[in-house]
This record gives sequence, structure tokens and C-alpha cells, in this order.
Amino acid sequence: MPIGPPVQNAADKPAGLGGLTALELRNALAAGEVSAREAAGYYLDRIDALNPSLGSFIAVTADLALAEASRADEAFARGQSPALLHGMPLAHKDLTDVAGVPTTMGSAAVPAVPATEDGPLVSVLRTAGAISLGKTQVPEFGLTSYSENLIAPPARNPLDPALSPGGSSGGSAAAVAAGMLPFAPGTDGGGSVRIPAAATGLVGLKPNRGRIPAGGGQRDLGQLVVAGPLARNAADAALLLDAMVAEPNFHATSAPASQGTFLAAALRAEGRFRIGVSTRSPFESRLDITLDPEAVLGLEAGILALTGAGHSVEEADLHYDERYPDAFRLVWTAPLANIPLPAESEAELTALTATLRRRALQRSAADLAEAVDILRGFEEDTIRQYAAWDMILTPVLGMTPRPIGWYWTGDADEDYARQCQYSPYTSMVNVSGLPAITVPTYRTAEGLWMGIQLIGRPGAEAELLAVAAQLESQ
Repeated sequence: MPIGPPVQNAADKPAGLGGLTALELRNALAAGEVSAREAAGYYLDRIDALNPSLGSFIAVTADLALAEASRADEAFARGQSPALLHGMPLAHKDLTDVAGVPTTMGSAAVPAVPATEDGPLVSVLRTAGAISLGKTQVPEFGLTSYSENLIAPPARNPLDPALSPGGSSGGSAAAVAAGMLPFAPGTDGGGSVRIPAAATGLVGLKPNRGRIPAGGGQRDLGQLVVAGPLARNAADAALLLDAMVAEPNFHATSAPASQGTFLAAALRAEGRFRIGVSTRSPFESRLDITLDPEAVLGLEAGILALTGAGHSVEEADLHYDERYPDAFRLVWTAPLANIPLPAESEAELTALTATLRRRALQRSAADLAEAVDILRGFEEDTIRQYAAWDMILTPVLGMTPRPIGWYWTGDADEDYARQCQYSPYTSMVNVSGLPAITVPTYRTAEGLWMGIQLIGRPGAEAELLAVAAQLESQ
């Protein structure tokens, strides 16, 4: 069964520290076998070598990272108990503030002014001991499922640089998949963690709404956005999730198996579940949703692996409100109306953002209220339907990863339709507020990965991580 971590074209199996999982690196740092400065230096060298061809980073903050790593090493030498992510390198999407570094939001219209303080998620992960190496590529304002903008080269897929790694966490996913980072946080408002994870062969977890105290990367009308981890395996994703949740009094030297952490759940990999499988999409009332053969093979491989692990997989007869596509589009793009931009900066927006922002500014409060009400009803109905199973199984993507530049044809509606056809199963999970995880299950002849999405009951991230870990052992 072709299940497991991807083999990157950029570096099939990095030597040295790159051969360690994130959990193994964390343990080595906590034991003093590797210094924080050594870890930061290794990954900064990887970024220097690979980023020019992959466009994962908008900005690399080497001096800041090495200075912070040195401080972490000095504290460790004084006998300070290591925090959960002591010395662990990562990077943040350029939608969130990191003190001393400009936040571009992926837009040429935003002045490149250094942030005065960390955003909430950055602060939580810094407190956990993580060290940021820079800011990663995103679409303008995190709007699309591909990471291309006007301020930097597009993020490219390490499995095939002619293809996109997805979005909006595409730069972060490409960095992890290429071995430029051991893992990375992302934000997911319609699939922005799961889409790039699936496109690059990673594990991507969208937590339950409200699970992460630091919230998402932006304010949004529909409460769609939540932060989540991108990693090479379930245990690494669980480790980062534990840090994002900001559990108090949990240190790197604590024994995870004795505590109720997400990492403990992934390491135990326990549970057998009744899983309902469906290829129905809420976008099918407006669009032709057709699965590529590779997407079907990815789903079939997932079903075989799940049944092989002892789970019951049954067809789920699901139906979705036909008003969903219009309501989601309205709510998803509504925040564009609230972006404070000088009039002279409007011309610096991408054509897609400018069109969708103009439409958002023209909508009435009544239109927004009606759309939100439709989505709240969709949430209630979907959770009710899903309650017949422990988990729901879908494809992640409807197509193989798309070429760079494929989405924009000069028409905003066509661009949006292509995004929905590429990822027809992700946004409904954000609207429902449920947790979901993506797992690679099938390697194509071209070396690309296709995978599955498992949607859990409310608050069931631990169960999803356990099942993902089971599939890795198949």
C-alpha cells in the first residue's frame, strides 16, 4: 500500500538533522544532543539552497532566528527546563504578525512596515520555544487555494516545481515538504491547511472551531478560520497542535504517553471506527464536480487502508443545501470590504482581489445576514447527518495539483469556480466547525501524492490523529 511521507524531488532524503522527524528533533533538542543554533543553522542552509527554486519564503529572518536560538541555548545551559518546542525551527504565513518583520498579506497594496509585536499564534508558539525562520508565501490576503501574488515568485510544489502547492498555506507546505522546515503552522478558512498538505503529500489538520486559543490568521464574518499544523506524519502534527493549544505546564521532557495530549493519542494510534464515505460536494448544485482518476485512486487506497486497519467503511447518503455555494462565496469574500487601503493602493491589488473587493463593498447588511443564516443552517444540518458515523471520509482534492498560473484566466468567476472544482470537499468543514485531517494515500506514476480527508465529530482531533497514525503503519 503506497502510504507514507513524500519523497521530495528537491532532496529525496535529507541527511543529518533533515533525516529526523520533528518529534525526533524535538527530543534531541530537549536532551541537549542538538543545539537550537545548530538546528536553526541547518534549516537556514536548506532554505538558502532550495528557496530560490521553490518560492516558499517571502522573507528569511536569519539574523533574528540565530539570535533567538543563541538565547535559547544559553537558557538551556543555565538549567532552564525546556519548553515543549524548545529550539524547534518553523515559519509563519505572511498573514500574521511577527515582531520586527513586515507583514505583507501577500499584497503589493500593503505598506511593508515591520510589525511592532507578535500576533497571538506567533506569541503562543514563541512561548512554547519555537524559533521563526521567516515568513512564507501566501495568496493576496489569503484569498485563494493557490499561493501566487504580485510581490514575490509563486510558491512551487517540491514534487514538481511546475505545479502549485496549493494555498493559502502553500509556502509553508512547500517548505515542509522540501525539508526546509520540520513542520509549520498554517491557517485554514476553507481548506488552506488541508489543500496544500494534500498537494504536497503532507498530513494537514484543521482543528475544531475554537480549539486554538490564539484563533486564526484573520478576522472573518463566518468564523471559518482556525490555525492548524502541517507536518510529515501524524505524531509531528500532534506535537505542533499541542503547542498551538498552549497546554500549561507541559515541557519537552514530559512523557507524552502518560498525559492526555494529542501527541499521546497519535503515538498510541488506538481505536476502530465506523466511517461513512461520500463524494458528494455542496458545490455540485452550481458546478460540475468531476474527480480525476488519480483522486479516485487516492480515495480507493484510503478505503483499503482503513478497512485493513480494522475500521468499518460504509457508503454515506449525504445531501447538502443547494444555496451553499452562493452563501459561502459571499461570506468568504466579505472581509475584503473591511481591509483599510489608501485609495492610491487600490491599483496595486491583483485583478481577482480587486474584483471581489469591489463586489464585497457593494453588498448590503441584509445580504450578509441572509448568507450567514444559510451557513448556520448548513452547519446544523451537516453535523446532524454526520452524526450517524464516527467519521466521514471524502477525497481531499478533485484533481491532481494544478500548474502555476492555471487558475487565472482573466475572469474572476472562472478563477473561483476552478478553485471550488479543485477542492470541492474542504470549505464545508470550516462552515460546520468540525475537525478534519488529510493523509496521503496514493503515489501517482508522476510522483505526486493524492490522499483522503477524514472529518471527525466535534472535538475529535485526537481520534483523527490516531487513525492517521494507523494508516502510516499500513
